[in-house]
Amino acid sequence: MRTELHRQHTSALTGVRNLGILAHVDAGKTTVTERILYATGTTHKRGEVHDGTTITDFDSQERDRGITIFAAAVSCTWAGHRINLIDTPGHVDFADEVERSLRVLDGAIAVFDAVAGVEPQSESVWRQADRHAVPRIAFVNKLDRAGADLDTAVASIRERLHVIPLVVQLPIGYEDGFTGVVDLLRMRALVWADGSGTYEEGDVPDELRDEAQRRRRLLEETVAELHPGALEEFCARSELSGRTLAGALRELTRTGEGVVVLCGSAYRNRGVEPLLEAVVAYLPSPLDVPPVRGTLGEAVQERAADPAAPFAALAFKVNATATGRLTYLRVYSGTIRKGETVLDVGARRSERIGRILRVQADRHVDVDTAVAGDIVAVIGPKAARAGATLCAPDAPLVLEPPTVADPVVSVAVEASRSSDTERLMAALVRLVEEDPSLAVRTDSETGQTVLSGMGELHLEVAAEKIRRAHGLEVRVGRPQVAYRETVTRGVSGLVYRHVKQDGGAGQFAHVVIDVEPWQDETGGTAGAVEFVFRSAVVGGRVPQEYVRAVEAGCRDALLEGPVGGHPVTGVRVTLTDGATHPKDSSEMAFRTAGRFALREALRSSAMVLLEPVVELTATVPDEAVGGVLGDLAARRGRVSGSTARAGAAVITATVPLAELFGYATRLRSRTQGRGTFTTRATGYAAAPAPVSG
Repeated sequence: MRTELHRQHTSALTGVRNLGILAHVDAGKTTVTERILYATGTTHKRGEVHDGTTITDFDSQERDRGITIFAAAVSCTWAGHRINLIDTPGHVDFADEVERSLRVLDGAIAVFDAVAGVEPQSESVWRQADRHAVPRIAFVNKLDRAGADLDTAVASIRERLHVIPLVVQLPIGYEDGFTGVVDLLRMRALVWADGSGTYEEGDVPDELRDEAQRRRRLLEETVAELHPGALEEFCARSELSGRTLAGALRELTRTGEGVVVLCGSAYRNRGVEPLLEAVVAYLPSPLDVPPVRGTLGEAVQERAADPAAPFAALAFKVNATATGRLTYLRVYSGTIRKGETVLDVGARRSERIGRILRVQADRHVDVDTAVAGDIVAVIGPKAARAGATLCAPDAPLVLEPPTVADPVVSVAVEASRSSDTERLMAALVRLVEEDPSLAVRTDSETGQTVLSGMGELHLEVAAEKIRRAHGLEVRVGRPQVAYRETVTRGVSGLVYRHVKQDGGAGQFAHVVIDVEPWQDETGGTAGAVEFVFRSAVVGGRVPQEYVRAVEAGCRDALLEGPVGGHPVTGVRVTLTDGATHPKDSSEMAFRTAGRFALREALRSSAMVLLEPVVELTATVPDEAVGGVLGDLAARRGRVSGSTARAGAAVITATVPLAELFGYATRLRSRTQGRGTFTTRATGYAAAPAPVSG
């Protein structure tokens, strides 16, 4: 019986696709998602971003601003396959939403603008997907726009993303004349009639036959170079069959050695059905990805996508709604049923699953069970946060949580009425639960409540959510960037003795440390890694448990640096020697010694203040280039490139984040409202003397 159930579940899992939509802001992610929902029959009316009628951008702020802010999950079916789809934000301020989504996805569609090609945030989300080894296919969107060019967009994919594009379609027409595509695998033309949303299949147009054959040949040659099986057939027959080509494309996609590229216009509903066919054909099912790895103490365990295995799921999103507190889960192994109890390993508490929901953005359908491979939301867990592992109580396991970037911008917030202060604090706590990239603290000097996040827009959205969702009027201060401090010249052999005797058991710890700057092997930006600690103590002069206490004490000292009380980063500390007392030494004593030793060492080191910097890409009219360049120079920007694009210039520069507050208004005024810009975080750089002083 169990074997039969396993076989049925395995068969069902082969038809599941867990994927996300990734792109730069305004590349058309949400429109692609809406057209997928329409094409699969999930919706019966096409949602439009400009009309505020989209399914996935359901939050009032998303509809007001016309951008995706919160990752939204939807489910649909196509050709017997169930597709769990997550529409992710494209703005750099919400990159943490993308990170949490990528952690639980098996594949992704990367959307590119046919005019702009690879844009800064496109590159950032691509690198995020690389880190998680998520297979991708590419969709070059907006071929109906003026200036659209598939070959130029593909060249930017090759040059900027350093991948091998495998173009499987040839556009039929461009700009207003774009009507369809030639499928290079089947050598058939797919043509969409205006407003129909369905295509007619026919012969390749005579005027495109030679070009289609040339591109098919180029595709076969490229695939043969990458895939041994395809190479064998190509050498034997001087061509590839459609079956061999499709199989090779599937394997190359899953290994990341190549990226299948399709094209279309989502707004005009052209190219969506072939995109869905490519999702089914090339992207992996939960069975095609390696088993998830988790830890239990020091041991590493693997859990396969098996409904009979112990239950294990990762919470990747938490959201408070009118329905209740929703915890979004990717189920990696086992089965969970409504009413069962699970263990939140991090919080060390049991939670009851009250309801299990199949999610359609802000709409939900109750289901009784969820099995390995599912993405669902549950109601019941009270304390689970994004990144938490929920598992069977008798088989605990900790799955690796998504990484959370450090906030770079802060604002002071306070309730307009003093009587609302407690309500404001409760609202802030809930915000941080829902969005781990936000942080709240109380300034020790001013007593102000400080909210920190990933950018000016991120904090604007958070403040507006407090107003709308919690009915609170709040005052928000001017944005301030989050500075860091680092060591440029360290010290060696610093000795610190911690001795305390005030009756009863005393405290004794003796440590000797070296402090030096640290950068990773790639020569990364100062501050890329916060802290590296190692012990060079020999002869057991400091027991291992006390070494760990010294490291913990050093981490405590990094919270406030000597220059301006900012966190310290990019430091390597080496414990070179120490001594203990047979009665008075303890972990607490060595933690205290580590903290004060590093504080003293930092005061004796040469320190510098670091400020966050971003890569800015501005698109401005030709006649405004001089003024924009001058303004960037005044903002301490360093221009790294400028390219021409259809009567406009695209300027790339590295600019301190602190200099960009209010820049959108300035750019609009200098370009008569025609200029736009985007930013991408690049790390930290040394601040000039006037700032650091």
